[in-house]
Formats: sequence, structure tokens, C-alpha cells
Amino acid sequence: MKATQDKSARYLRSNFYEQLVEHAFISELLQEAWFRYRKTVEVLRSEIDSSGYDLLLECNGVIRHVQLKNSIAGSKTAHQKINIALAEKPSGCVVWSIREEDESKYRVNLKYLYFGDIPGKPLPSLEAFKIAKHTKGDAKGVKKERPLIRQVPKNKFIQLSGMDELLGKLFG
Repeated sequence: MKATQDKSARYLRSNFYEQLVEHAFISELLQEAWFRYRKTVEVLRSEIDSSGYDLLLECNGVIRHVQLKNSIAGSKTAHQKINIALAEKPSGCVVWSIREEDESKYRVNLKYLYFGDIPGKPLPSLEAFKIAKHTKGDAKGVKKERPLIRQVPKNKFIQLSGMDELLGKLFG
């Protein structure tokens, strides 16, 4: 199979890349939990993300509502848009995956940023963060506010050393 897609045209397959990273994340999570700790993690996917999370993860009696975000290494992404409904979930959190594409090995490598609290505690309040706006303007070009979405700056996320540290943040 020959690679034919120019890297600059990857935006045409953004949904594919989002799913690829989600599956890579789940694979790393399950492998790390099992091979390091002999623990299983239940994974439930949200069909509709109006409640602010993509995955519901359970391990050792701890349930986490997780919003997944991702960007490519070196991107200038300065914040992530987070639904305030996530703060209403017990133990809600955001995992921001930074993907590095290793074309020589045909793999994506992930690094993680984390925004949340310890298991059992809700997401830190989002009220102080800037209200997000729609990315596209209306007929007059006005980008309207999205009152249920907040922009959380990158510096509010904790950079993690790897999946083992992320497991600790998620499940203690």
C-alpha cells in the first residue's frame, strides 16, 4: 500500500486522526493497566458528546468521565474548548494527547497533558475561563459566543511523563 496523502492535506481527514488517536490512547491505557498493575479498565464511549465527555473509564471502583483532546506535536494550540457540563460529572477530567508521528515505524506516539483533580473530586471550576466562540461566523461574519463552552489555556494542564503517571491521575 503506497502512502499518497500529503501531510498538508490531513485536515481533510481530521475525524480519522481523532479516532486514530483515541484508539491509540485506549490501547496504551489498557496495556499499561494490565501489564504494569494487572488491572482491567472498562471503557465506554459516549455516542453524543453534549455532556462534555468522550469516554467513561472504570478501574478499581473509580469512574472517570474523560474528555479527549489532541493536537500534533509542535502545533500552536494555546487552549482547549471544554464543555461546562463536564464539571457536573463526578471525577470529570480532560486528557490532551500530543501526537508525534513516527513514519519510519508507521506509528503515532502520544504524550499527555491533564486537566482535572484526584479521583472522586470534580473538575476544577471553569467559570473563570473565557467563553468560547464559534469558529465560523454567521451570515454577517459574527462569531457568536458558546455560553456552555470555556477556553482552558494550555498552561492550566499538567504535563505528564507518560501513561503510568496518567493512570495515577485517573485512578489513584
